[in-house]
Amino acid sequence: MSDAVPEPEPETEPEQAEPGVHTDPGYEPAAPAPLGVPRDPTGNAEVDAGLARLADADHLATDGHVEVYEDVHRGLRDALTALDARPGSPAPPSPPSPYDRRS
Repeated sequence: MSDAVPEPEPETEPEQAEPGVHTDPGYEPAAPAPLGVPRDPTGNAEVDAGLARLADADHLATDGHVEVYEDVHRGLRDALTALDARPGSPAPPSPPSPYDRRS
C-alpha cells in the first residue's frame, strides 16, 4: 500500500464573460443617447469650448468616449497652464533695507 495521495483532477468551469458583456448572438446594444447632463457656461471661452466638446460623446458608442474625454482633459489642462503663464501685475517693491544705503 502506498502513502501517496492522488492529486485531484482540475475542475473545468464554463468560461465567464466580462461583466456587462453579452455573448448572446442576438444581442444588440442600445444606440448612443444623450445623458442629459447640463453644461453651464463658465464665462471662460476655453473652458466653455471644452464643455461643449463633451456633447460629442452623446452621439458616440462607449468606446469612443475615451477619445473625447482625453481631448477635453488636454484642453482644460492647457487652459490652466495658460493661467499660470500669464504675466500678472508686478510684485510690489520690497521696503528698503537699512543695509542697502550706500554712500
